[in-house]
Amino acid sequence: MPRIAYFGPQGTFTEQAASAFAREDDELVPVETVPLAFAAVRSGATDFCCVPVENSVEGAVPATMDALVRDEPLVAVAEHVLPVHFSVLVRPGTAEIRTVASHPHALAQVREWLAAHLPDATPIATTSTAAAAVAVLNGDFDAAVSAPVAVTHYPLSEYATEVADVRDARTRFLLLRRPGALPEPTGADRTSVVVTTPNRVGVLAELLTELALRGINLTGLESRPTKGKLGEYRFYIDLEGHVAEPQVGDALAALHRHSREIRFLGSYPKADHEPAPMSNAEFTAATDWVDGVRKGERG
Repeated sequence: MPRIAYFGPQGTFTEQAASAFAREDDELVPVETVPLAFAAVRSGATDFCCVPVENSVEGAVPATMDALVRDEPLVAVAEHVLPVHFSVLVRPGTAEIRTVASHPHALAQVREWLAAHLPDATPIATTSTAAAAVAVLNGDFDAAVSAPVAVTHYPLSEYATEVADVRDARTRFLLLRRPGALPEPTGADRTSVVVTTPNRVGVLAELLTELALRGINLTGLESRPTKGKLGEYRFYIDLEGHVAEPQVGDALAALHRHSREIRFLGSYPKADHEPAPMSNAEFTAATDWVDGVRKGERG
């Protein structure tokens, strides 16, 4: 029975994403932190892990970004995107809200709502939205900003629902495993890599030019410090296409040439199933034309 570790506990958006990835006989295993989800796969305790990677409001999830480059590589085999709105949960009978707990990303996404509706409440960070719900249940805080599904796991009351500063906020989740056979290309895929570049002028422009020259659409670019020398950064790159496609493989080889280090993070179907603007057939046709010119067969 395949096992999927997820950033828990029960009642989080990550549990919802893990459930979307899971097949009927898969077992979901909650863990307390993102690094522990990665560790569960690396140790063999689980087959996969499900973690949040980016939010449309707050950007990349730092804990996931850092875990992707530590220790044994893991690769993404699928992604899932969830709409994100929250419920404010309280113990039944709560009359006054002086403290509101949640994960820092969740608190940031409801900052304006809290200022308007609970201006005197003190926001307090917890390890997850569900951990905040548990803390409220235990009497540690007055209210929790949680995923709506949390109310099905914990005997709390809904003080407010559909809470969000940005109504169409989304969070993207990855399903990761140890390296192995890649998912087959679908024509609507995403490839992710992380590169560490030499510290020289124009190196990022060189990387992006390699993609542009091959007609590859960049869908994500995030920088994180290497945690070494001041001013040294890694670049997390998401691009459209699959490594099995000639133009993508060629582009990754070019990125390798420009990079001090590079780690492949996976080629996997996009959640929106939208095909890339430039098709593999177009690139193949262009390559065939160049080959014909080189052989003197075409003008």
